[in-house]
Amino acid sequence: MKLTGREKSALIMEGIVTVIILLLLNLSVIVILNEMIQTNPGLQDGIFIIKRSIVIGPARYQLWSWENVFIGAMLIADGIVVYWRLIRRYRQMQLRHIIDELHYIANGHYDHRIPFKIKGDTQRVIESVNALVDSVIESIQEERRIEKSKDELITNVSHDLRTPLTSIIGYLGLIENRQYHSEEEILKYTNTAYNKAIQMKSLVDDLFVYTKMRQADTPLSIAQLDLGQMLEQLAASFELEANEQGMTLHVDTPDQPIRIQADAEKLGRVFNNLITNALKYGDGGHNIYLRVKQVNANEVAASVENDGAEIPQQSLDQVFERFYRVEGSRSKATGGTGLGLAIAQSIVQLHGGYIYVTSAPSMTRFIIHLPIQHGQKLQARIPDTLGGTLTDDETTETH
Repeated sequence: MKLTGREKSALIMEGIVTVIILLLLNLSVIVILNEMIQTNPGLQDGIFIIKRSIVIGPARYQLWSWENVFIGAMLIADGIVVYWRLIRRYRQMQLRHIIDELHYIANGHYDHRIPFKIKGDTQRVIESVNALVDSVIESIQEERRIEKSKDELITNVSHDLRTPLTSIIGYLGLIENRQYHSEEEILKYTNTAYNKAIQMKSLVDDLFVYTKMRQADTPLSIAQLDLGQMLEQLAASFELEANEQGMTLHVDTPDQPIRIQADAEKLGRVFNNLITNALKYGDGGHNIYLRVKQVNANEVAASVENDGAEIPQQSLDQVFERFYRVEGSRSKATGGTGLGLAIAQSIVQLHGGYIYVTSAPSMTRFIIHLPIQHGQKLQARIPDTLGGTLTDDETTETH
């Protein structure tokens, strides 16, 4: 930390004044002691005997003047006092600079940090203050993100509820005002209103599940389950729907069971959402692949893949955002709420795992990594490349 010219002058003046005061004090003490010794013959004889009895070094040097010894001792003490006073004054100046920096930051300059490099405990205080400011700024930014997220959630929910609600009110209004010509028209209006109400209920249900899964204290019913067997059962349950859409489900699991500790119901919902997503949006595709393999002693990986339309590169980082839909194939016409992938991600994170998506013209893959033991948390390792299935690239050790 550099001192200003004014502070340097004040520090020098402090040293000069201290030295003058100490010299005057030393002179006063010497005068008083001399006066005491001269008026006390017994004290003189005692000092003489002491001087004769003290010898220094191999040459047996004797002290002939007590004043020189006293003056030397006083000068050493004066040096210590001057050094202590200057250091104390310097640290006061450092503290004043630190307080000024804190006031500057507190006045709204949150991008500023205390730049001083000081030895000793004061530097630890500065580092702690800078870390505290960083933490506060991060909390403020997180709060703003949460507030913005809440506003977006309200806007999206309002929009997605208003559209079917408007249709429901419109068709029921036609019936209420008897603006129909036959019973067939009444059934058409009520059927449309009913479908819109189902759509609203689906959105509300998904929103409830998403909100619940986002809570860190959401309880999980942990049990031992065979992940490969779960995928086999899911493939069987979706087989008819897949055949109706001209798609075939394939399950690729190892010969040995892959058992993990997880909430079977919630994890089943993850794969349910991913398979449903592949059926709805895999335009032009004919195959859906469900794969699972053990990555290492602590981790397993599973994937839901389809050979349908590629997800645009600019949309890959947003597919797990709530209410996000890729333009074109991922539209409201499919009946999706835009919460399925967000719910899947939240459930996977509750289990201590992570999920990501890769997409190429030949294949789109949603890949899930889960810990084998409940309570463990995996560090996300998302590859840069977009190709490949659960190959040896997925079997590297977790760090």
